[in-house]
Amino acid sequence: MDSLLGSGEDLSVIQMGFRAFIMFMVALFLVRLGGIRILGRKSGVDFVIIIMLGSVLARGIVGASPFLSTVSAGFVMIIINKILSQVSVRLPYLGSLVKGRPAVLYKNGKIRWDQMDRLGVSRTDLLTSLRLETNSMHLDEVDVAFMEPNGRISFILKDKL
Repeated sequence: MDSLLGSGEDLSVIQMGFRAFIMFMVALFLVRLGGIRILGRKSGVDFVIIIMLGSVLARGIVGASPFLSTVSAGFVMIIINKILSQVSVRLPYLGSLVKGRPAVLYKNGKIRWDQMDRLGVSRTDLLTSLRLETNSMHLDEVDVAFMEPNGRISFILKDKL
C-alpha cells in the first residue's frame, strides 16, 4: 500500500513536529524568563514583543530561518524587554516614552473631546467601559476617566457623602 506521504515528506513532517516541540519549550522558557509582566498588563511594548517573538520563532519551526538563529533572536528580544523594563523603573521619563502615559478622557463633569478624538474613543466606548468597570451607567458619578497605556479605560469615582 502506498504511503500518503512520500519518504522525503515523512522526514519533513517529523522534523517540523520536532522543531515545533522544541520551539514551544524555548518559547515557554523565554516567556518565563521575560516574566509574567509580558502576559499581564500588555502595554504597546508587550504586544510588540509578543508579535515579534511569535513571528521569529515560527520561522524556526517551519525552517524558513536557521533554528539556532531564531532561538538567539528570541533571547535577544526578551533581554531587550527586560532591560527596557528595568531602565523604565529607574528612569520614569523613559518609561513614559516607551510605554505611554494615561490620557484624561473625562474630568470636572466634561468629556475631553480632543483626547477622545485623538485616541479614537467614542462616547459609546466610554460608556461601555464605565458599565463594565464600575457597574454604573452615569458619568456624573465619575471624577476622572483615563485611557491607560494598555488601552483600558479606568475611572476614579467621586466620593459619596
